[in-house]
Amino acid sequence: MRTNVLPRVVTRNHKVILIAGGAGFVGSNLSSRLLDDGHEVICVDNFQTGCRRNIAPFLQRRNYRLIQHDICNPIDISGPVHEIYNMACAASPDRYQEGPIHTSKTCFLGALNLLELARSKKARILQSSTSEVYGDPEISLQDESYRGCVNTCGPRACYDEGKRVAETLFWEYGAHKGVETRIARIFNTYGPNMDPEDGRVVSNFIVQALQGEDLTLYGTGTQTRSFCYVSDLVDGLIQLMASDEKMPVNLGNPCEFTMLELAEKVVKMVRSRAGVTFRPLPQDDPRQRKPNIERAKRILGWVPKVSLNEGLSTTIEWYRERLAVDKEAEAPVGQ
Repeated sequence: MRTNVLPRVVTRNHKVILIAGGAGFVGSNLSSRLLDDGHEVICVDNFQTGCRRNIAPFLQRRNYRLIQHDICNPIDISGPVHEIYNMACAASPDRYQEGPIHTSKTCFLGALNLLELARSKKARILQSSTSEVYGDPEISLQDESYRGCVNTCGPRACYDEGKRVAETLFWEYGAHKGVETRIARIFNTYGPNMDPEDGRVVSNFIVQALQGEDLTLYGTGTQTRSFCYVSDLVDGLIQLMASDEKMPVNLGNPCEFTMLELAEKVVKMVRSRAGVTFRPLPQDDPRQRKPNIERAKRILGWVPKVSLNEGLSTTIEWYRERLAVDKEAEAPVGQ
């Protein structure tokens, strides 16, 4: 597949940057930042989980181009490409388990095709890996040297193992083919542009609370997560791309909360009377997530700045507005 080169909006540090999965939650937030910084952005997305609404504000900008394409298939871009961010792949368990074979192919073939594009363009490329490569960890905190406690034959394996093999491909292309590779291990992230039906815990809790429904907790609610606001993650991704670091780097907020604590916080902030409903813990669901970010601090000078209260407040208002728009759109004509 070939595409025409984009019209240029030249700035002093102008780059042409391709974002695979650019219409997704993180990809669209990253696009917004890079466009505002004066770069030219090529969004590549098959819209399996990406949303056109996320990128609607960019479509009329001269330095933005959308290509609908599945990275499981090779892609060729006319003209220069300086950087590639691989943000493609469904990230919530509900979504990536809907098509586990395609999830595995996206992780492996998608990474391979983008690495080949990076090699041909002499572009620097960043892989959005995940804390899921650590599996259900036996240690706390998880640092980059921890090799994980993983299950290759469970319902989460298509994503967990897919991301692990993608890291291997990035390592091999860096070590043997001269490609400038970067690997970000992303921990739980939340914020505007996350699909209300995404199925991840922050979006689930906020939507349920806003709709006056009981919040769904799995297991006893004592399992923990650490939540990073999306603007902090975008900062980290851009700083990692600009660094010389070739080994994986954790990006996440080390402030740890139980699911029950998060549920209580969301209910209070929404001013809802919702209760909680307990359901069985899904197979291989991690009991604990807390990143060690010392490498990110040392190498990138990066630390998350947005507190959970601040980030949740902004995210709740975004969901409140989004649900109101959706409700109005669904209302019968004349009402």
